[in-house]
Amino acid sequence: MNVVFVRMNRQVMISFSVGKYKDEVLRDVVPMHATHLLLGRPWQFDRKAKHDGFKNRYSLENDGRIYTLAPLSPKQVYEDQNQLKKGYEEEQHVSAKLEEQKDSAKMEKQAEQHGEDIRKREKKVSHELKTQGNKVSAFRTLGEGHDQEQKNEKKTESGEKMIGEKKERMRKEECRKSGETP
Repeated sequence: MNVVFVRMNRQVMISFSVGKYKDEVLRDVVPMHATHLLLGRPWQFDRKAKHDGFKNRYSLENDGRIYTLAPLSPKQVYEDQNQLKKGYEEEQHVSAKLEEQKDSAKMEKQAEQHGEDIRKREKKVSHELKTQGNKVSAFRTLGEGHDQEQKNEKKTESGEKMIGEKKERMRKEECRKSGETP
């Protein structure tokens, strides 16, 4: 049996209504997944509610009126569950839309930053062309960063190719020494 102790350090005043019956209760705040208000014995005692165990109903007097609280019918429970499910699905849909908007905004920001970087490089190139007249230096500056990824990929590919060629030479050398045909 697992026993979990939860420290309660907050309370909240909750207003609720069941049909025409309206009330307020002070409740402890406990972390849990619940979509129902759990009233319990303190509420029964404070309101002098009487429970009919056979009919599963509560009767109480509030503001000079007598109220009888009865459970939902199976059809009402089904409708209530469908309504809760629909609300949950709508909430999930809205969350997904918000995530899409965040991603879109992030991509737009990245595109703006990329465009700004290009404008800075072009401005630097233009400045170098005006001040130095050195076209080679200007084009080298423009190509910096822009072609860096391609250079890195080529280095990786050529390194892998060199390793592969070296392995092949070593294999052929071993075959030649042992007298086998490569």
